[in-house]
Amino acid sequence: QVQLVESGGGLVQAGGSLRLSCAASGRTFSTYTMGWFRQAPGKGREFVAAETWSGRTTRYTDSVKGRFTISRDDAKKMVYLQMNSLEPGDTAVYYCAYGIRNSNLEYEANWDYWGQGTQVTVSS
Repeated sequence: QVQLVESGGGLVQAGGSLRLSCAASGRTFSTYTMGWFRQAPGKGREFVAAETWSGRTTRYTDSVKGRFTISRDDAKKMVYLQMNSLEPGDTAVYYCAYGIRNSNLEYEANWDYWGQGTQVTVSS
C-alpha cells in the first residue's frame, strides 16, 4: 500500500499563487508516476498534471499550461504543484495521484493510489 498526504491548499485571491505538496509513504515502487487531479463542485475529477518516471516527461491539461508547474523530489518521495496566476475556475479539491503507468494519464483508472485531497479556493 502507498499512502499519499497532500498539503498547501487554502484561500487565495485571483492572480495569486499556491504551492501544493504531496508526500508518498509505504511500499512505494522504484519507478512511478505522480500527478494531480482536481474536482470542482458539481463536476467530475479531472486531470491537471503529471510527471512520469520514464524520461521524466511532464504533462498538463490545457487550461493550466503556462500557469502550473509540477515537480518531484524522489529522495523525499514528494511531488509539488506550483500554481501561479490562479483563477476562480481553479477552485477545486486537488488530489495527489500515484501509479506505475506513463501513458493515458488523464484517466483516473490508470492511477493506483490517491490522497484525500486539499481544498483550493480562488476568490475573484
